[in-house]
Amino acid sequence: MDLNFEAFVYKCAGTPAPLYSYVNARGGWLKGFYLPIADIWDNVPESDSPEGSRTVYCLYILTYSDVVETESMINKSTEVINAVLEIGIKLHVTQNLFTGLSSITTIIKDLCSAEMCSLYTVDPATRDCSLVDQNGLQIDFMHKIASEMGRSPYGVVKAMEDCLAMSDCLLLNNLSVIEERDPVWYKSLTSYGVKNMILYAIQYNQIIVGYIWAANYDTDKTDRIKETLELSTFIIASVIVNYQLLHQLEYKSTTDILTKVNNRNALSDYINSIKEGQEELPPSMGVIFADLNGLKKTNDEKGHDAGDKLLIRAASLIKIVFGDYQIFRAGGDEFVILCAGINESKMNEQVAQLKGMAKNTYDVSFAIGSVYLEGNYDIDAAIKAADERMYQDKKAFYENLFKN
Repeated sequence: MDLNFEAFVYKCAGTPAPLYSYVNARGGWLKGFYLPIADIWDNVPESDSPEGSRTVYCLYILTYSDVVETESMINKSTEVINAVLEIGIKLHVTQNLFTGLSSITTIIKDLCSAEMCSLYTVDPATRDCSLVDQNGLQIDFMHKIASEMGRSPYGVVKAMEDCLAMSDCLLLNNLSVIEERDPVWYKSLTSYGVKNMILYAIQYNQIIVGYIWAANYDTDKTDRIKETLELSTFIIASVIVNYQLLHQLEYKSTTDILTKVNNRNALSDYINSIKEGQEELPPSMGVIFADLNGLKKTNDEKGHDAGDKLLIRAASLIKIVFGDYQIFRAGGDEFVILCAGINESKMNEQVAQLKGMAKNTYDVSFAIGSVYLEGNYDIDAAIKAADERMYQDKKAFYENLFKN
């Protein structure tokens, strides 16, 4: 079932030379010992082999484990270990993940003597993908390739996984396997002049978090390439997963999980970064304080699930109107919007637009206060002033409600 296994068996029997492998494939770790049985060759009748073919024999012994054996992984040549060390060092000399990945694509490209090389990363939790080559992040090119194939970037990742067919990698002298398994990708590859390729899965706990891809490589270096990538993908995977974990923690610490806007922590961080000089004070700022009317009544009468849905709808309206600016959920029913660089007329126009959209939504109503600032100003004081104006608007809302 596995092309690499088939090629390894034939290489052992056809060379003939004993071979050893330790690979992450088919959901576990396979340790293989391959022994050519040379004595049988002399006893094969010529009539048993079609003209032009050759029959060879190999004894193989495979052991399977769910857990990696570190001793087996480090049983590599000095040349391979040095290449892996170089990759590890390049990844850790910079705090920026994608700068590090860009550096190692150059190393892998040279290792393979390839014309093209890139790393494709994927976050399984969010389905976010990125493409990195020796020139850095290539997000636009990633979307271009995916679009040409009629797929999303994540769809491209799933297609790669299908092409691997539960193996850890493909090292192909030609593209016939890709033509058979994924004609759409084959067409894309040939349009870019790809003649042969390497596709190596980067896995962490049996979950794919990326791929190493190289094209038009030196097939004479296949064994060294495979050994190096087998070991280096461990290092690459751990760095990618660590980045994804930190990114998720940062997201959760600064994002309101319910409404998916920034939370109060993010608001405090932004204000503090300006106070401490880490960010410049924008030349102008519109500060809008929007309070959702009737949330407590909805929670009391219909339950908190209904209240949560009301908050989500309210946040959606704010995103439609103020999606180009920073939106924060500052409290239970309170939203703060900071519009850096806006002019006063546009701010007032968008405030009116938000009120109009809420008026045409059967259950969403806002009390809104706004302040426009220029020059040297205090954002904290502006938020407080916008809050006070919001309460005036809320007071008017309830006075009209009781009159009706």
